[in-house]
Amino acid sequence: MSLLELQNSNSTSDEVSNTTTNHSPVEHQAISKLEHPIETLPLRVYWPYAISLAIVHLLGLLAFFPSYFTYSGLALAIVAHVVFDGFGVSIGYHRLLTHRGFECPKWLEHAMAICGICTLQDSPARWVAVHRMHHQHSDHRPDPHSPLVDFLWGHVGWLLFIDRRHDGVHHFERYVRDLLRDPFYLNLERKLMWMWVYLAHAAVFTLAGFFTGWLWTGQVWGGVHLAGSWFVWGVIVRTIFTLHVTWAVNSACHMWGYRNYETRDNSRNTWWVAAVTFGEGWHNNHHADQRSAMHGHRWFELDPSWWAIKSMEKVGLIRNAISPRVKYGGELDVPTDY
Repeated sequence: MSLLELQNSNSTSDEVSNTTTNHSPVEHQAISKLEHPIETLPLRVYWPYAISLAIVHLLGLLAFFPSYFTYSGLALAIVAHVVFDGFGVSIGYHRLLTHRGFECPKWLEHAMAICGICTLQDSPARWVAVHRMHHQHSDHRPDPHSPLVDFLWGHVGWLLFIDRRHDGVHHFERYVRDLLRDPFYLNLERKLMWMWVYLAHAAVFTLAGFFTGWLWTGQVWGGVHLAGSWFVWGVIVRTIFTLHVTWAVNSACHMWGYRNYETRDNSRNTWWVAAVTFGEGWHNNHHADQRSAMHGHRWFELDPSWWAIKSMEKVGLIRNAISPRVKYGGELDVPTDY
């Protein structure tokens, strides 16, 4: 049975178990070192993803050649990071698709998903499935990317090796059946359509650079030069940066930082990760109250994604944004679910 047969399947999704969280800021007893998830053993390289990441990082070496640098390329990288990581991954993939922290029209949801794809972080359905699995088993052996195995495993290693759960029908049916009822997400799984979306956005950036440079300088070579700069900085460097800061949520935010809440995992609030991921680094807060679209719980925990969500709610683009059910220092137990 293939993934695409899910649209005709009548089986019921399994219930993902809930746990409870003590929301008092108490001392945390460190979780011991973990073994690799059973489903990854023996370790076998997942060559399609390993090769893709290798190509992107090798292309990133072009950034060390001064001829590829332009201020417009750098500006494009910054703006694209805000749009694709902030709007696409933080707000779209994570707070909306994974945790349903607010509601919005389908056209806006799909636009966020397309932006998320442009970060090269897999299809929406696979990203959400893995993240929901992470919350269910966080920092226990079935967790797909706990850094308690080792830092590199939690950061990127888990992507480079085959996990037999991630391509099984049961995995998708259990964790993302709600998404795959929408033909939009199902079609993105067909023939790696999501990868073509990423490549298309890279082509658009490159062509835009070419025509802008050509028109600005009046010379074809001017277009070629700017196209190279926008490709290297606006696509490749930005993709690498976005990948690593997102991966840092999985790795650094389960190793270093402080805890507002005593959760069953090793989640931490890590300020420098929050600074480059639009508030995703307030990870202990998020694990304590996963449905909440607001991750910053204390006055100094800046959360730009939440600000954007509230701004869109004020103008009517979204509705029912979920605030924390208990804030810092609260004594109530809140069930954690995705």
